[in-house]
Amino acid sequence: MTTIDMLKAAKRAAPSLSRASSETKNKALLSMADALIESTDKILLANEIDVKNAEGKISPVMIDRLRLTEERIEGMAQGIRDVAALPDPVGLKLSETIRPNGLKITKVSVPLGVIAIIYESRPNVTSDAAALCIKSGNACVLRGGKEAFNSASAVADALKIGLRKAGLSEDLLFLVQDTTRQSATELMTAVGLVDALIPRGGAGLIRACIENAKVPCIQTGTGICHVYVDKDADIGMALNIIENAKTSRPSVCNAAECCIVHRDIASEFLPKMRERLVGDREKSGKTPVELRLDESSAKIIDGTLAGDADFDTEFLDYILAVKIVDSVEEAAEHITAHSTTHSEAIVTNNDDTAAYFVSAVDSSSVYVNASTRFTDGGEFGLGCEMGISTQKLHARGPMGLSELTSYKYVIYGNGQTR
Repeated sequence: MTTIDMLKAAKRAAPSLSRASSETKNKALLSMADALIESTDKILLANEIDVKNAEGKISPVMIDRLRLTEERIEGMAQGIRDVAALPDPVGLKLSETIRPNGLKITKVSVPLGVIAIIYESRPNVTSDAAALCIKSGNACVLRGGKEAFNSASAVADALKIGLRKAGLSEDLLFLVQDTTRQSATELMTAVGLVDALIPRGGAGLIRACIENAKVPCIQTGTGICHVYVDKDADIGMALNIIENAKTSRPSVCNAAECCIVHRDIASEFLPKMRERLVGDREKSGKTPVELRLDESSAKIIDGTLAGDADFDTEFLDYILAVKIVDSVEEAAEHITAHSTTHSEAIVTNNDDTAAYFVSAVDSSSVYVNASTRFTDGGEFGLGCEMGISTQKLHARGPMGLSELTSYKYVIYGNGQTR
């Protein structure tokens, strides 16, 4: 089937799912999770091909994003089960008013319809997106990247088996077979067939969708995330947070890309940070973090002098830009100028400083004394996520079930005319 044929079939199938009961959708999700586990061997074989083809072409941290294991597949299946356990977001009475003329006006949540997702080298997105769409009553058309195509195909085939066993149409889920730019363009311009387009990937993909989409598009993903270490920070806490935010999984969008340090604490904190991120990691055989330093921090510790672009780059690697500031106000100004409004954190024991930071920093997730790595649908109790929206309309932050619905007004009368 062509991409357009898939969209037309999904459009025809979507109404049946929008009317489905919570029990029917949950049964389908559990069946999809079981089918995923039963297909583990096939999925791992397909993933092995993708990983082998990608070696030497993409960085080791991106290989890690691509690689699947039995444990990760089990995690994907559990993510589907978690979504099944969540409340149904469809058919909720959001508000109700009775007008002076007796009309009862209710606002009710409804599915969006057909959701198209363009994503890159993370095969787990296939199952996350499908689960969220099915639970929220939406048909989905997925378009993965060529690096993960075999893996995504094996995952999608398993999920379709689960749908079929549960008695739902397989046309509720499609994986686009064409991984060229043509298919992406077709999704961006499928007016009347795509109700929402969600890109998940790097800055180039997001920019292409924003610039070219003729269908409603939600901006997601790119994360130039900051951790600000205030003069009143607990040093030990700050070291733990920056280590986790940078090194636990540097290839994801909620990893820290920049550490901002108050000048009053810089001479004490920066040498300890360098030892933690560079020296200790070298001693234990781990990849050290390359520190790209502004002029002030370069006078305190060794590293690479930061270039003009380093504070505007999502490295997705073991690289951290470092800047010294004189105040929380300056830190907030820097974040405003360079952030992608994804996730930012402050480490401080001063409640007034924390309150200022929270009010001044306009990102989708703002942390006080915690790692940015928590910006995630599962960590926020949403099951899994469709992506991290960095815009304000209509979704912001981790996109769960409610962000995949719209609403309509239902009006009850007894013969009123205007």
